Amino acid sequence: MSSKKVLCLLVAVCFGFVMAGVAVATDKGPETITMDSKVYPEHKKSLVTFNHHKHNVDYQIGCCECHHVYKDGKNVWKEGDEVAKCDSCHSEAKAPRKPKLSKEEQIKGYHYSAIHENCKGCHRDVNKEGKAAPTKCTECHPK
Repeated sequence: MSSKKVLCLLVAVCFGFVMAGVAVATDKGPETITMDSKVYPEHKKSLVTFNHHKHNVDYQIGCCECHHVYKDGKNVWKEGDEVAKCDSCHSEAKAPRKPKLSKEEQIKGYHYSAIHENCKGCHRDVNKEGKAAPTKCTECHPK
């Protein structure tokens, strides 16, 4: 094989690696996510379709605002780590009324509390800044 062909082949291989790296680096997840969790025997309200791209890219919300793995009270999850479904840790549907659990206990174990605190909490903060974000049930769960 001539040195010119070897050089072209090498350039092509390097270009392939660079493009694969770019594809991985720019992957910010799916455009939208339908919040359908197996922890609920049936959904009483319509499912929320969450615009992941808009929140991450347009609103510039960092990945660690939602994705997390806690060790010693710190979020050690970093971009590029595996993204687990929320219900893999928040594995119960809704906290019982009795015994009364702390907010932290509810968020830690119960999907309903974790999702609503994260989403509604952020939306309330955004509203305080004078921007509009949904906080009422039907604004996220359309009929």
